[in-house]
Amino acid sequence: MTLAAVAVIGFAALAADSHGSLLQGNAVRGILTYLSVPILIGLAQLVVLAAGQMNLSVGALGGFLSVFTAALMADHGVPAPLAIGIALLAGTVIGAVNGILVVVTRINGFIVTLGTMTILLGLQYRVAGTRTIDAGSAALQRFGSMSLLNVPTIFMVALVVAGGLAFFLRRVVAGRRLLASGGNPLAAELSGISNARSLVLAHTLSGLIIAVAAVVAVASAPGVNKSIGGDWLLPSFAAPIIGGAALAGGAVSVLGAVFAAFIVRLVDLARAQYSLDPSWVNFTVGAVVLGTVVIGRVREVRQTRSRRAKPDTASRSTNSTVRSPA
Repeated sequence: MTLAAVAVIGFAALAADSHGSLLQGNAVRGILTYLSVPILIGLAQLVVLAAGQMNLSVGALGGFLSVFTAALMADHGVPAPLAIGIALLAGTVIGAVNGILVVVTRINGFIVTLGTMTILLGLQYRVAGTRTIDAGSAALQRFGSMSLLNVPTIFMVALVVAGGLAFFLRRVVAGRRLLASGGNPLAAELSGISNARSLVLAHTLSGLIIAVAAVVAVASAPGVNKSIGGDWLLPSFAAPIIGGAALAGGAVSVLGAVFAAFIVRLVDLARAQYSLDPSWVNFTVGAVVLGTVVIGRVREVRQTRSRRAKPDTASRSTNSTVRSPA
């Protein structure tokens, strides 16, 4: 609710200061179109954070899949539906490989995805080189520019993915087990839950969602090159962390991540509206993420101390009651 209030108030303030220009159809479509990829990459990071892991290859995988998809259509004449299917399959497989490597090597996903990030950056440059690749599919470009009542189709895709992920984590057994593994791996293992399976599932879903983000990026951009995805890593962490995800795992909020992605977009809008230095966007987002992590850690420490203090208080109360008759 706090994030929703900040998002509404912030947008209203910018709209009023722009004399209503932000409320026009073209402006609304532009904002929501730009918001689609940040929502998707935030969800891709969120599902890994839910399992108590991190995925540093979000930007590299998204960039590679973007140029790979565009190259399939432009260089090899692959039809758009088939190219999209190949991209989704490739993202899912690469995500699964990340998860399997984490399980087999027993090395934290932070290190494993750092390695795969480097490999994927090399592959991205191998495919794109120094050129800008035109998607080569008029149908995909039309899909990227379509809208319904000034709501872009690709933004609807992002919302559908968010709704599906929320349903999976709340209502599906595998999703609940994933959250249990992230919250307390030992308790989950004692309850018969396979932590290894949850980790592989989390990274696999992350890869699939990144692939969707890559397809959306290709559909909404006139061309892609080796730089695409280079600025995805910070927003991928900002949305879920500001939205309430616990870095230790086990607690996430899909709706919070969506609102947080919108707030980050508002920061960028304010930068453009007031002609501020672009570096202030990353500074502000980074400061908010760091502040959120610190506040969350302080709250966690206080809750731990409070839980420890309650048994001691109850014990002293019981002892005094027993001694009072004597």
